[in-house]
Amino acid sequence: MSTVAVIVVTWNSAPVLPGFLAALPDGMAGLDHRLVVADNDSADDTVDVLRTLAPDATVVQTGRNAGYAAGINAALGAAGEYDAVLICNPDVRLRQGCAKRLVDSLTDGVGIAVPLLYEEGSATPHRSLRRESTVLRALGEALIGNTRAGRFPALSELVTDPCAYQRPTRADWATGALMAISADCLASCGPWDESFFLYSEETEYCLRARDHGYATRLDPTAEAVHLGGDSQVSPRLWTLLTLNRVRLYRRRHGPLATAAFRTAVLLRETSRALLGRPAARAAAAALARPGALRKTPGP
Repeated sequence: MSTVAVIVVTWNSAPVLPGFLAALPDGMAGLDHRLVVADNDSADDTVDVLRTLAPDATVVQTGRNAGYAAGINAALGAAGEYDAVLICNPDVRLRQGCAKRLVDSLTDGVGIAVPLLYEEGSATPHRSLRRESTVLRALGEALIGNTRAGRFPALSELVTDPCAYQRPTRADWATGALMAISADCLASCGPWDESFFLYSEETEYCLRARDHGYATRLDPTAEAVHLGGDSQVSPRLWTLLTLNRVRLYRRRHGPLATAAFRTAVLLRETSRALLGRPAARAAAAALARPGALRKTPGP
């Protein structure tokens, strides 16, 4: 039986942890697993909830709001030996047998397996698969929106084809609310990149895994519910997401291509700001500032 380390990063997560923990036994059915939680200096009773509801869990207290990637690295460092890890947001609810299906998918060059994700109360899966960023895709999303552009692979990062979510599908990367990663992939790729405090860390890791010969693949037989976050409505978090997206592109491309990509992303955020969206207005203002990409601090 495979041994799986369940890695969770928490920060003021007390309201969502009981639901995560309640769903964990069914979600991990058929696997030998241990729970390792890195807490990023929660100000609520997150740690008390863990010690009450999951007394066997290993809790690593980072002592600061270190960011998601740093939390993952801290938890991995305390996880011991494993055949695979399951990296989970605390607001995820695994459905029956989800984890085993993901772990069983880690074959044939697949280093990262992701499930179908559903929003709470929705019967339609979230479109979680993505293509690597390009200037043309950024322009396509800026000019006609990512949903319409998603019909054309050259024009959008977002994979919208329903068939892609009905069969095992490889993608450049996938949203990181829930990921199974093989021990071999982790050993080859090394630690998660802590320079991305929040957002783009899973993108960077999937692309790095691909560079090392490991694919990211959706297994549609594995399912989970994701309660979601507030990046789409919070100007601060949307700005962080947008800046990190451009920072990651810059890391993998030259200055001219990066300038073109930044301009395309700025066009998108400016057009949405003109529609009265405060988050887009904040992101556009940040992108337009000289030196905005030198350092992207955490919240």
